[in-house]
Amino acid sequence: MPRFSLDALIYGLCAYGVPVAIAALTWVALADWEPQYRVAGARPLELRVLEQTDAALAPGQALARLQQRASVAHQDTRLSESPFWFSFAAVPAAGGSEVELPSRHAVEAECWEGDALVPLGRVSRTASAGRMRAVKAGFALQLAAREAPATVLCRATYAGPARISALQWSPEELRDSVEQFHRSAGLLDGGLIVLALFVLVTGIINRDSMYVLFAAWLVASLRLGAISAGWDMQWFERAVPPDWILPARQLTIAVYVVLTYALFRHLFRDDLKQVGHAWALRVAQLSCLALLAAAALLPFAQFLPFMWLTVAVGIGVLAFLLARILAVTRSKVAMWYSASLAVVLCAGLYEVVAAALGVKLLIGAINSVTAALASSLLVALAIAEQMRQERQARLGAQAELRTTYQAIPIGLFTLGMDGAFLRVNPALVQMLGVDPSRGGTHRWSDFFEPGAWDKLRDATRAGAVHEFEVRSAEAADKEPRWFFVKVAPAESGIEGYVQDTTERYQATQRLRFLAHNDALTGVLNRRGLERRIAAEVARLPAGRSLALAYLDLDRFKLINDLFGHVAGDDVLRQVCRRIEGMLAGGHAVGRIGGDEFVLVFPGAPIRAAAEVCRSIVDALGTRPYQTGDKAFQVKSSIGLVEVPGGTTVSDAISMADQACRAAKGGHHDGLVVYERDAAAFKDREQELRLVKQLGAGTAPAGLFLAMQPIMSLRTPSASLDFEVLVRMSEADGSVVPGGSIIAAAENNGRVAVIDRWVLTQTLDWLDRQHAALAKTRFVCMNLSGGSLNDEKFVREAFALLADHPRAARLLCVEITESVALHDLANTRRFIDRLRGLGARVALDDFGAGYTSFSYLKELPADALKIDGNFVRGMRAHPANLAIIEAIGELARNLGMQTIAEWAEDLATLEALHEAGIDYVQGYVIARPQTPERILAADSAASFIEDARVARFVGESLPSNPRRERAVPL
Repeated sequence: MPRFSLDALIYGLCAYGVPVAIAALTWVALADWEPQYRVAGARPLELRVLEQTDAALAPGQALARLQQRASVAHQDTRLSESPFWFSFAAVPAAGGSEVELPSRHAVEAECWEGDALVPLGRVSRTASAGRMRAVKAGFALQLAAREAPATVLCRATYAGPARISALQWSPEELRDSVEQFHRSAGLLDGGLIVLALFVLVTGIINRDSMYVLFAAWLVASLRLGAISAGWDMQWFERAVPPDWILPARQLTIAVYVVLTYALFRHLFRDDLKQVGHAWALRVAQLSCLALLAAAALLPFAQFLPFMWLTVAVGIGVLAFLLARILAVTRSKVAMWYSASLAVVLCAGLYEVVAAALGVKLLIGAINSVTAALASSLLVALAIAEQMRQERQARLGAQAELRTTYQAIPIGLFTLGMDGAFLRVNPALVQMLGVDPSRGGTHRWSDFFEPGAWDKLRDATRAGAVHEFEVRSAEAADKEPRWFFVKVAPAESGIEGYVQDTTERYQATQRLRFLAHNDALTGVLNRRGLERRIAAEVARLPAGRSLALAYLDLDRFKLINDLFGHVAGDDVLRQVCRRIEGMLAGGHAVGRIGGDEFVLVFPGAPIRAAAEVCRSIVDALGTRPYQTGDKAFQVKSSIGLVEVPGGTTVSDAISMADQACRAAKGGHHDGLVVYERDAAAFKDREQELRLVKQLGAGTAPAGLFLAMQPIMSLRTPSASLDFEVLVRMSEADGSVVPGGSIIAAAENNGRVAVIDRWVLTQTLDWLDRQHAALAKTRFVCMNLSGGSLNDEKFVREAFALLADHPRAARLLCVEITESVALHDLANTRRFIDRLRGLGARVALDDFGAGYTSFSYLKELPADALKIDGNFVRGMRAHPANLAIIEAIGELARNLGMQTIAEWAEDLATLEALHEAGIDYVQGYVIARPQTPERILAADSAASFIEDARVARFVGESLPSNPRRERAVPL
């Protein structure tokens, strides 16, 4: 009991005591406390006013005419946009004073002082000069200290129903008045914006567009009040551009009127049906559309009279309808809303009358500012009443549901036409997790699969009973469930019941699954695969192919033999999961044997499928498979083929199996790709022919040398360096690229035959053409790893170099980085012997393999040849450029030169030059050339065909070799 009393005491203090204390403190503050901004008030100045209706007047002429006019306290412009001249006598002030020209409709003003008409300054909404500036809603003029009255002449132009007046302030009082002005503007802005945000959030939470409409109306009320108070020149502490002010005022008024009519129609749509008089609302709606058009088309002076007329008509119509609604319905919510609208409408009507007739006796007390504050308070009361009624209705509905559906074991529900659960019984709450306390917020689509609501709604629109099965909505932590639903249309929405049929559905699906899937791994079985392949081949468009892969696990049988089938089965399941994780949507994998699988890639290009297969080979072979306390390493081989349309399933699988056997044969890194009518098939046929020719141990007929220029980025016109490449001409005139030749030779173990032929031909040619190669500093030649590991080839190579000492001094042997690191000691001995015979050494493909800077000090290489993948991708991948710069810096510190290959465009050439690379090789300089063209050239730069590249080389790269440091290569 004491605990309950303490809780009640604290709650009472917070819920009642604190609000009462806040209200009392506010009342005391307003009644007794001193104001924060105490402004004594300004001195109104008598004016003499003259409208310039004829030709332009000089200041002297205007002053002379004004002296003949009587003094007035103020004068209304009555929408005239002609310039107005006015004069006033400023009261002497020892400390100086400021005169405020307070009209918010003023566009610009200019003032002069005394009979001599000394210019005091000018001001507009965009600029100010002299002693004039923009203050509050109007302008201000600063006057110096004086003992006698001074006559001031001013000329001003106005837009709208302006009132010309002048107020004299002390500087301190005007400063306080300005602060009070902006604080009042901030209070109104902040209060109504916060209220608008609250209403907007309420609308979003309750999914009710009425609240959103009301939030927009509140913001429009705020801007209308700002126009009335004269602070509409700013918005959220940002100055509105002067050219926007008048159009913004017109649109603000028009939009506010339209929002008011729309809000009225939305709030009282049900009540309006009871009171009738639809014609009256139609008149108001048509008038607001006309007002919108006028705001967009008419100038401000013409817009205002039209606005007064249309607003007067609309206000009369709404006032009449409000009175009818209050008399008929007597709704509390309608009363509060009506009171809110009535305050704003009455204030607006008063301002219309005041502006039209010039009667402004109450304009300080009754205007859009006070109306906005009062209507906002009434809106808050209306929202509170509506929320209270909604809560009462929800509690009543919950109580009804509990008593009506308590004993029903089937999930019963009532849906609104928007799919919201209006009523549910406890069985449905337990089945779906619907919260009855949140009636109307849970919807059918929240619990069932996408499209289920559309299906249910369409079925009930026919007006008959309908039954169907539906799946639950996807959830990360729950398995999907299936339900049988029967629904029928009803007056209150849709009535129906739900039964959980998940177990029956799962049993049926399991039988269907096992008909086409492997029971052990869950992937497709042979039957499922054959159906899938046949379907995909049948769907192939003319001329298109299907990518199909055959995968075989290497030496998987050992796992079954040594550790049993339980371990083997577990590994197979893990293999399938890894494969499935690499496949994209629509791709499939199936098991057709103990450790053999087929992968189907519908719609995927062969190259994309090859990338996936490469990733699968890596994923299966790099990480061990853990089963129990044992770990197994299992590698795989994949054969990937293109299956053309019309191919039988057995032929397709046979083709993939053949490619897989080739992959298991080695030298393919576990993957072989056969493309239909592509270079891969031709390369395969070509490779088989080359392998047959190399079987005799002699170089095949048709081999010839090609040479690709290498240009210095320091002295591009002073050297003629190049790399020797091997090619082979076929009987039909086609040329076999060097990569295919080397690949075939390496697969057959005969690569030393090719390298021996290239080395012999190169040395002989260099000896014969030595005189013609005066500008040649080095000639690169690549040696494969197989040749370097062939002791017979190494002996023959050194003998050839010894027999051609002059040519050997030009030779630069390229050794692939990965080959060099395979046996570091042996590579070091080979390099030492090469350099002893006068040749030089470059590490090829540097950065692509096992790059470790620590090994470079062990290898006395002369140059680093940067891997072309870095060079070709340096613009797309900034990290590549950073790596190239780091390699260049490292090479310079180690006394080595750098050669960048695969340079293909001017941008890459410029970047390599900026990175400090010494040499460049690639299509941007030249493609491989014949020996005859090399001999006819003056330098590597002479091969450049692109005018822009040639201009860059000629203008941006050094051309005087004496100004550059010596180049070791």
